[in-house]
Amino acid sequence: MRPFRIALAQINTTVGDLDGNARKILDAIAGACDLGADLVALPELAVTGYPPEDLLFKPRFVDASVQALRRIASETKGIVAVVGFADRGDDIYNAAGVLTDGQVADVYHKRFLPNYGVLDEDRYFRAGATAPVFRLGGMSLGVNICEDIWYPDGPARDQALLGDADVIVNISSSPYYAGKGAIRAAMLATRAMDCGAAVAYCNLVGGQDEIVFDGGSLIFDQNGTLIARGRQFEEDLVLADLDLDAIFRHRLHEPRRRKEKSAAEQARSIRFVDLPPCGEESHRRAPLPTRDAAPLDPLSEIYAALVTGVRDYVRKNRFEKVVVGVSGGIDSAMVTTIAVDALGKVNVVGVTMPSQYSSEATRSDAYRLAENLGIPMLTIPIGETFDAYRQLLSREFQGRPEDVTEENLQARIRGNLLMALSNKFGWLVLTTGDKSEMSVGFATLYGDMSGGFAVIKDVPKTLLYDLARRRNQQAGRDLIPKGILEREPSPELKPGQKASDTLPPYPILDPILKGYVEQDMSLQEIVGLGFDEQVVRDVLRRVDRSEYKRRQAPPGVKVTPRAFGRDRRLPITNRYVDL
Repeated sequence: MRPFRIALAQINTTVGDLDGNARKILDAIAGACDLGADLVALPELAVTGYPPEDLLFKPRFVDASVQALRRIASETKGIVAVVGFADRGDDIYNAAGVLTDGQVADVYHKRFLPNYGVLDEDRYFRAGATAPVFRLGGMSLGVNICEDIWYPDGPARDQALLGDADVIVNISSSPYYAGKGAIRAAMLATRAMDCGAAVAYCNLVGGQDEIVFDGGSLIFDQNGTLIARGRQFEEDLVLADLDLDAIFRHRLHEPRRRKEKSAAEQARSIRFVDLPPCGEESHRRAPLPTRDAAPLDPLSEIYAALVTGVRDYVRKNRFEKVVVGVSGGIDSAMVTTIAVDALGKVNVVGVTMPSQYSSEATRSDAYRLAENLGIPMLTIPIGETFDAYRQLLSREFQGRPEDVTEENLQARIRGNLLMALSNKFGWLVLTTGDKSEMSVGFATLYGDMSGGFAVIKDVPKTLLYDLARRRNQQAGRDLIPKGILEREPSPELKPGQKASDTLPPYPILDPILKGYVEQDMSLQEIVGLGFDEQVVRDVLRRVDRSEYKRRQAPPGVKVTPRAFGRDRRLPITNRYVDL
């Protein structure tokens, strides 16, 4: 066996923290060296953090990225390191620096720039034009970046077919949504088989504003067999020993490869770079420890994404504590539970703000939840304040019946109180609206929408109940009180109120919203799935009318294939009607 030990360092970077990111990168390189790795790869734009967005329009920021890479290179000895950074030449590039022997040996520029969903790299970068292959001690290595490997005829194919690369290293910052990991793994397995090469994929981990990166770095052999996997939503160093002789034998038995290579055009995009030998001799290396990094089940994966998103948004923005309005309903219960799991109970404060319409059951469940989670609960009744507001407006409202105006007054009083606590104590307010209700505008602007981070804004109500039941199952008890899970949802803003007075039942509402919001299905297409036309028409109108509200909502964790915000961009002023 002719082994090649590769390490993937999936680290959690912070956008703009070039010095902090550089320290993380150097620590990871040192850790890989200690374990006898020949090469270590780190995520896309690891130096700057991902995505740096309009920081890239600041020339000094890009220059600082280049300088940070050079400092990292000066301390990289005895190993090859592939590090993502923002490069500057005649333009700026999403780049991978190949570092060894104390210097930047070469730089690869990303060729395929994604411009969809939450990604808009065409706004910032120029695409690269070549696909280097690095020759190191009798083996050849192809390096590319994230989107590059999603294309069957992209750089990976050129590097493996025309450059005879034994190993393809892809550094990535691939945003998470539920189910993305399985799609990614299937693609990478296919690419390894098509290239007849080992494929090592290093992914970023952590949260950045609305986006969460799930890690889960992967290494496949030339047969498309998974040989190593990184943990999800955790920093991790993933190592594997690749058998270069096995890759060569595989290619000897693959006539298709010969035919494709003969038919290929002149290798105009390939250039070869020779790297000096480095690393330890294979006989001096300790065997790799066995590791268990099985993927999370779907519900646990989504919950981990929410916890990661909250933890990193709070910590990276230098908050210490958060405050949540706890109503005794499912939304606030889940936000509070996620916050405790993300930050610890000492950093979460609950506030209950009962009115004359709050039932004894919801009040009791709010206190029970706080007790179960071990967090303090502040009680600030709003009844007298609500009466004072009505009295203050009595002359202007004279002769008009009470309606949603009075309901929204209560929500805005509560939002005002939470923001006052935030101002006084420096606590970040976590809002509690879910995707189902944000979609149709079943939320109060400057009321329950007030706050700094919207934890579950991309979680449909039906999924939220599933997550709550799973969390209770993991806890082995009713951490979230049974009454919250069994009681029909109600905003409790008027006597006997239920959410179903205004909205279709959530098992009907959520599939309609998925079709319209996430899949851009038309009215008739959704009706064709078996839903009542009038119900669908009403839901779609509500979604369209509420765009102005959502545009003013705080950011929140993206967990579905299409979230509101930077992922779904519709004009507020818009007269197109598809009903």
